[in-house]
Amino acid sequence: MSEAGPSREQAFALLKEYNRNEGLIKHALAVEAVMRYCANKRGADEEKWGVIGLVHDLDYEQFPDEHCQKSEEILTERGWPGEYIRAVVSHGWGICTDVEPQSELEKVLYAIDELTGLVAATALVRPSKSVMDVKVKSVKKKWKDKAFAAGVNREVIAKGAEMLGVEVGELIDDTITGMQQVAGEIGLLGDGEASESS
Repeated sequence: MSEAGPSREQAFALLKEYNRNEGLIKHALAVEAVMRYCANKRGADEEKWGVIGLVHDLDYEQFPDEHCQKSEEILTERGWPGEYIRAVVSHGWGICTDVEPQSELEKVLYAIDELTGLVAATALVRPSKSVMDVKVKSVKKKWKDKAFAAGVNREVIAKGAEMLGVEVGELIDDTITGMQQVAGEIGLLGDGEASESS
């Protein structure tokens, strides 16, 4: 591992080592893409943000009851930098960890993790089944319908937006734009054009 931290290839290999579920891998790719987009927008380290997004749910498939704790163990054993590990653990703040997001990176991860699920669900109920034509107002409408994508924790998203000092609408817009960049890989290109994820 380089001084700069783990590479994207190392992170993806680790993700595949612990996860077989296609849905979880697509979620990881969606979060990675949004993290990269948000880093770019803020002039931050796109690679670091992306890699952290990619492994944020590393332990979820095999150790759902120890979510975040197990990731911390695995990443520590692999010699990952403390900053990366803390960020991964902090996305579970108030749910499965008491590590509060502090940095901009941690706050963005905390805010957009659940939101990618809401955006994906909104895309899938469209006739096109594509994220390419999802609009902020459509996601906001679905946000209000608590029965829609009921597993999405809207409180976490709202709290994340508040921590970042941004409107939820802006966060939704960033999430849609980030996910559009990997629409094929995450199965949301629509019209059966989805490519296999690498």
